[in-house]
Amino acid sequence: MALRMLTRREHSCAELRAKLQEKGCADEVAGAVVSQLAAERLVSDERFVEALIAARRRRGYGPVRIRHELREKGIPAEHIESALDMGARHWLADLEQLCSRRYGSRPAANYSERARRARFLQSRGFTTEQIAKILSSRAED
Repeated sequence: MALRMLTRREHSCAELRAKLQEKGCADEVAGAVVSQLAAERLVSDERFVEALIAARRRRGYGPVRIRHELREKGIPAEHIESALDMGARHWLADLEQLCSRRYGSRPAANYSERARRARFLQSRGFTTEQIAKILSSRAED
């Protein structure tokens, strides 16, 4: 059953253990199965983190939202922080691409439009510093 789940997509160890328990597997058995799969490198938190970050970035989500989702999936904080670099340039490039796709090249016409855009971008998981930098650079253009 665990292998069937892993063939569909990557899972974190905690997520796979929880799914096995939901299917009626005993806690000890689920833990042993996940430990064995981890020893064989069939399940990996690091691989799961990389896959989830890539998928969410493609969909236009930012580091704050991705971090929250990884925490919900049971990923240890040290894995999250090593994989997510909040100040990295690629987040700004992702944010710029999202703004271009959503709003085109036109800057915000007034303050309320700018605030509406900022709220949308914040809901997508970008930091206020990243949003301010992109919105101010778009206003200058």
